[in-house]
Amino acid sequence: MSPYHYGGEMIHEVFFDRFTVNKLPFKMEAGTPNVAGVIGLGAAIDYIQSLGWEEIETREKKLHQYFLQEIRKIENITLYTPETSASVVSFNVKNIHAYDIGMLLDSKGIAIRTGHHCCQPLMRKLGVEGSCRASLAFYNTQEEVDYFISTLKKSLVLLQ
Repeated sequence: MSPYHYGGEMIHEVFFDRFTVNKLPFKMEAGTPNVAGVIGLGAAIDYIQSLGWEEIETREKKLHQYFLQEIRKIENITLYTPETSASVVSFNVKNIHAYDIGMLLDSKGIAIRTGHHCCQPLMRKLGVEGSCRASLAFYNTQEEVDYFISTLKKSLVLLQ
């Protein structure tokens, strides 16, 4: 198999009129390896191990339940998220397009996903074009959920 990309470690020898490729696996590894990414991944693994999987799961479940409790207080919300799901909340607001909600939240520093989320058959079954999807993680806080809910409420006032 010939290399698909050239440079760095994939070269064995260079001449004025030609070059030879290195042996496998080097001939397929052009350029500089992602050293910073490997170091970052190692630090991330160390951090997660220092917390422990049980602690991460506990934090996420607690935050997820709080998020659901608070978002249910908003009028005209349709939730597509089961009570026992991971820390992802999919929702729509009656008569408001998901993209509009996403744009207003984005303008306030909140990133959510909007659209069909690569599952158009499910969206058709639900009878919607798409939805809003907020994702939580163990590093999020209750204050951030409160900010999300507050900002969502303010955004809905503008959109109704």
